[in-house]
Amino acid sequence: MRVALISDTHGYLGEDVLRHIDPCDEVWHAGDIGTSEVTDKLKTIKPLRAVFGNIDGGSLRVEFPETTHITIDGVTFLMTHIGGAPNKYPATVKQHILKLKPQVFICGHSHILRVVYDKPYNMLHLNPGACGIYGFHQVRTMLRFDITGDKLTNMQVIELGPRVAPK
Repeated sequence: MRVALISDTHGYLGEDVLRHIDPCDEVWHAGDIGTSEVTDKLKTIKPLRAVFGNIDGGSLRVEFPETTHITIDGVTFLMTHIGGAPNKYPATVKQHILKLKPQVFICGHSHILRVVYDKPYNMLHLNPGACGIYGFHQVRTMLRFDITGDKLTNMQVIELGPRVAPK
């Protein structure tokens, strides 16, 4: 299964993002969706798994959880929006990690793309950065990967271009 991992759209979903989602089987959104129009659009193209972020309002918080635990083909994932970074996990996130022992931890919020193996927790830490046009990031980014058997393969860092509104 191929997954497109995005975060921090903040209500903006560009055609460039949609092009990179097209060859995928599912889209995962790590929060700060912004508007239900973003998730409505995504759901018309691919199955969607998402968590709400700190800017997401009532209807998104009703539809999506704050944290989700996913197992696909023997690979366990834990996804939340505000997840921190290796050696800097918030207390509640650390509790979830210790309890669920995911192989892959996914978060957003920082707008900083990160793909790093966290040895103390024996897990891959993923943050796709931000693919929206609001925030301090200079380059819009996302990730794409395959779940093959019991591992992630074909990890792709996708740079979508500068953080500017299209004309």
